[in-house]
Amino acid sequence: MPPNSKRRGLRSTFAGLRSLFSSSKNRPRDEEPIKLKISTVEASPSNVHDSVLLREPEESTAGASTSGMSNAPGEGPRSHSDVGPSMAENAHRHSLPLQHTQSMSIFPNTQNVKLRNVTFNSSQNVYNSQGSRKEGWELLMENIASNALHDSNARFDPPKCDEDTRVEVTKELMDWIEDREAPKQLLCMTGAAGAGKSALQQTIAEKCSDSNILGSAFFFSAQDPTRNNLSHIVPTIACQLGLHNSHLRDAIAKVVEDDPIVFKRQIKAQMNTLVVTPFKRVCASGDLDPNTFPHAILIDGLDECSGEANQSELLSTIKHCLLENDLPFRIFVASRPEWAIRSALQLEPEGYLYQLTYHIKLSDMYDATGDIRRYLWSRIRAIGSRSHDSRAHSHLWPTKEDVERLVAAASGQFIYAATVVKYISEHRSSPVDRLRTVIAWTPLDGRQTRPFEALDTLYRSILSVAKELYEAVDTNQGRDFVTLIRAHQFNFDMRMGIRISLSAIGKIIGLEEGGHQVLFSDLHSLVFFRQNLFQEKKWEEMCFYHRSFSEFLDSESRAQHLFVSEAWVRTYVTESCLQRIAQREDFRASNSLQIIHIIRGLARYYDPQTTHVDDFRLLDFTRNHGWRRIDEGLSSNGGSLDKLTPWRSLALFTFDASQHLNGELHEPELADIVKSYFDKWGERYGKIGFRITNDEDKEEEEEEEDEE
Repeated sequence: MPPNSKRRGLRSTFAGLRSLFSSSKNRPRDEEPIKLKISTVEASPSNVHDSVLLREPEESTAGASTSGMSNAPGEGPRSHSDVGPSMAENAHRHSLPLQHTQSMSIFPNTQNVKLRNVTFNSSQNVYNSQGSRKEGWELLMENIASNALHDSNARFDPPKCDEDTRVEVTKELMDWIEDREAPKQLLCMTGAAGAGKSALQQTIAEKCSDSNILGSAFFFSAQDPTRNNLSHIVPTIACQLGLHNSHLRDAIAKVVEDDPIVFKRQIKAQMNTLVVTPFKRVCASGDLDPNTFPHAILIDGLDECSGEANQSELLSTIKHCLLENDLPFRIFVASRPEWAIRSALQLEPEGYLYQLTYHIKLSDMYDATGDIRRYLWSRIRAIGSRSHDSRAHSHLWPTKEDVERLVAAASGQFIYAATVVKYISEHRSSPVDRLRTVIAWTPLDGRQTRPFEALDTLYRSILSVAKELYEAVDTNQGRDFVTLIRAHQFNFDMRMGIRISLSAIGKIIGLEEGGHQVLFSDLHSLVFFRQNLFQEKKWEEMCFYHRSFSEFLDSESRAQHLFVSEAWVRTYVTESCLQRIAQREDFRASNSLQIIHIIRGLARYYDPQTTHVDDFRLLDFTRNHGWRRIDEGLSSNGGSLDKLTPWRSLALFTFDASQHLNGELHEPELADIVKSYFDKWGERYGKIGFRITNDEDKEEEEEEEDEE
């Protein structure tokens, strides 16, 4: 063939290819691969130089034809550069005589040679493979929760410890993390709501990042759907670890390419696939030194991951995948002491993480009072120095008395102090006036000022979740969760004149044996239990971490839809006592101490001004010999020697019941029954308090009770 004919043949071939490639950019990405038979002339490998590149479809034009050849498997990315001479000239320079054939092969004796977005096979079929598969790292990045990173812009200005606060606990945490030889690789820090766990976790994350030992961090948030579940935690951890070592990053990308649906698997499978296997493989190859690799993995707010089962699954995954595979990581988990982590760390029965975990109980082991005092002084003075109100610049502001009142109100919980600081820092108002509002604030209905709204939102959130979970499994349908909590609150606050044990108050309100453990199961971030010694006997009582939580429960404007009035609590407990007494077959055969607790509960919670016993309940109690059973219970306890029973309240209840039966209910015979017991107890117990008194006598009696 003459030389001009050879050039024209090659030009025709490449023009056809350019036309094919350029047309592909207008084709839908998910269209079926295109097959074409190229029928021109057959060429040997030397017909086309190895460096000839075809331009990617989106860059092709009629006068240019450069592109990037895809790499062989396992090779790194190659650089793209333009080719100097034209392809026609290049082909002519290396051309050999051609023979006419029915078809032509561009790369004879080759199979599955890939140009970007195009695949040739041995049968000369050309496939458009554009968009057929994403790279592994790209898939991983699509499944992370960037909002959960410690330095995410979604967490702008996150809470963290002031420089001179939480020094002792911060040192303990950092010492543990930096000690790679410590026997326990998992640290769990639990603490009450608002104790400052997230601020500590953020502070530790920043310190680890500055020291180049932060492997990964994940901050859960109940309000953020991208980080309030387990969907993204493992990919996010894997991504952060991969960014510290290019070989690890490539290994993670490779396993994703091999198993692109790994993100739909259970998190144990995800952790093994995305973290454990790649990490071990790269360590074995010598491309990663585990002794110098950033080893701190931080997880904050486990309790904000939705669902107890999910929280337990994550802890189990940490145990089986990270702790049992002899990896170099130090894992620090912070959480409220809710069921999932509490059961895993408990001593009796022993939880599955008890032996493996270094456990810090923040609220029990560290008194934050001094830190809160320093925090308030520092922050309030800083706010004053920036204020336009000249009063805030005075060295006399704030006063020591004001700060100490705030410290006392905080009850050792940083969230109260932080809420106060945030409220008075509003730049449109005077911090002096706002601080005065906080100090003097009372939850009166109709007030527009809400200095503790952030704190109240937290309380409502915790209480709502606990209420829903409890009432879903309550064996006695119809019991209101918050009413039961309020009954315990009254006992804790000694509003009934005396504080009794958890088991005693449980019997009064009709809880099953050990029922208080179920009742408070999801409130361990707000309450705790302690042993009390009374008359040489130990008994357990419930306490609130926060004084402000008790105030929250008392205020309708703060508790909102969760509010339960004192009048209803008194009525509920009174009716519960009547029901318990009426159900007793024989008091004399029962535990006399248990019986007297119920009678005392009836008398203590009854208030003639606010308690309104249901008419049917009173009729049923009277008809079923309830008053006789009270009489038997008092006698079995040696009533004449009993000075703990609130006799006057019992007298008022008995007298009011008799009057109500005779009057509104028109049941004179039943009223006479009650009146007979009233007279009997008046004669028997009148000297120790069973009597109706006027206001002056009432004041004298209350003074006597206080002295006792």
